[in-house]
Amino acid sequence: MRAFADLLDRLSLTSSRNAKLVLVRDYLRAAPDPDRGWALASLTGDLSFHAAKPAMIRRAVEARIDPVLFGWSYDYVGDLAETVALIWPVDPSRRPNREPELSEVVEALRTAKRDEVQGLLEGWLDALDSTGRWALLKLVTGGLRVGLSARLAKTAAAMIRPDRVPLPARPGEAAEAGAPLEPVDVAEIEEVWHALAAPYGDLFAWLEGRSDRPSADAPGRFRPVMLAHAIDEAVDFAKLDPADFAAEWKWDGIRVQAVCEGGVKRLYSRTGDEISGAFPDLMDALDFDGVIDGELLVIRDGQVAPFADLQQRLNRKTVGAKLIKAFPSVVRAYDLLSDAGQDTRALPFAERRARLTDFVAAHPSPRLDLSPLVPFETWGELVALRADPPVGAAAEGLMLKRWDSVYEPGRPKGPWFKWKRDPYLLDAVLMYAQRGHGKRSSFYSDYTFGVWTEEGQLTPVGKAYFGFTDEELKLIDKFVRDHTVERFGPVRSVRADRDFGLVFEVAFEGLQRSPRHRSGVAMRFPRISRIRWDKPSREADTLETVQALLERIEAGGGRA
Repeated sequence: MRAFADLLDRLSLTSSRNAKLVLVRDYLRAAPDPDRGWALASLTGDLSFHAAKPAMIRRAVEARIDPVLFGWSYDYVGDLAETVALIWPVDPSRRPNREPELSEVVEALRTAKRDEVQGLLEGWLDALDSTGRWALLKLVTGGLRVGLSARLAKTAAAMIRPDRVPLPARPGEAAEAGAPLEPVDVAEIEEVWHALAAPYGDLFAWLEGRSDRPSADAPGRFRPVMLAHAIDEAVDFAKLDPADFAAEWKWDGIRVQAVCEGGVKRLYSRTGDEISGAFPDLMDALDFDGVIDGELLVIRDGQVAPFADLQQRLNRKTVGAKLIKAFPSVVRAYDLLSDAGQDTRALPFAERRARLTDFVAAHPSPRLDLSPLVPFETWGELVALRADPPVGAAAEGLMLKRWDSVYEPGRPKGPWFKWKRDPYLLDAVLMYAQRGHGKRSSFYSDYTFGVWTEEGQLTPVGKAYFGFTDEELKLIDKFVRDHTVERFGPVRSVRADRDFGLVFEVAFEGLQRSPRHRSGVAMRFPRISRIRWDKPSREADTLETVQALLERIEAGGGRA
């Protein structure tokens, strides 16, 4: 457990991508099986414990610490694992003789009954130091928050492969290296990932040259997706020939992969998470032999519904008939990755697109349609279409794809570009600030902001926790501390009136009606675009302005 705790601790304090890769690579090379497999499962988000809940951690610590003191401490620190790790009182009389191994913790939690978990946690917390306790609780709750994506963890795993096949050493002799090994790309790991199970013994055996690659032929598997780079209008258009590219709308849903092969039907998000359970109606309606890359949307009467409608069905394990009827789901096809068992990813986009057109026509379904191409001859024509798309608010921009591009996993530079529409902007006044988590737990970094009502009062319209630099965070944090008027645990109410307040220029992707919010609206993906130290609070936007913008968005306009 100590090595895993040290890994998490160093990852949390490291900002460099390459440094994180080296840390994980070195851990996976040195840690024994099955510890390293469980660690990889944890880093990729594939490890969870159904019997262990955060409430059990609270009960365990409140059995040894005054609950009020713990509550105050938690409010100040802002992170449950860090608070418990620091405040836990170790009783020497209860301290075990040794620290638990990572595999011991995982295997015990996987088989434990709910009423056994608290006792297990207390024993392990007694045995570990503060860093070990913090890592244990991060493992149990599943919220590592160490700045490492699942793909980056898999990239580090690919790096453990030696240059040559290791040969078994004879007694008293050093091991020798045999035949050379080809490097492993992270896409190869992602290709077989859904056929693997933690603690990934067969994966490590392949990576280290001790066995063949695990089979990627399991029906229903996920294919690593191809992503696009944001286009730089000032630079890229001068170098690119519009005749080399196809254009299509970037629909405002979620990217998915619909897989139907060998009698297996699955729907994956772009990160490889299976979401089939939330869309049983869609899975029943799809009847083909192939793999489609597309966008998941809610469509009624031929019109794409706002993203808020799709959100009603996302992140659900099951859905009822009422939801299915109210929010009918559709896959809008972008690309064809497999056709009747043939892998088409190595074909140029022009050929894949032609096959996709025939494929969708051959499998008519109200739950499957084809994303239309956008005809254009010059970049100027495309600029005008992007600014005022005929499809309305359902398109959040354009995609540009080279006609000759193959389907490459990852984000290769050059073949595909995304060209999102400019965000909406509003000026709003800071109302509340809350402590962040992890490295931001000492700063007020989560901000609720509002606009003026007709009565001259502020009403909240959104919350954001990014879009500013570290230096700006320090300045905002000082403003919050200097101008606090009320406190509610980790939240502070900040002075905000017609004569005084801090104005944020807020960028966001959309607005939707929301009866749960006092203002009646909710923002999609808000972030701080600019801090308006120069702007008087009375000049911030009004709720009337926000509602007018919402009406324009619903009508298909509202953005320059």
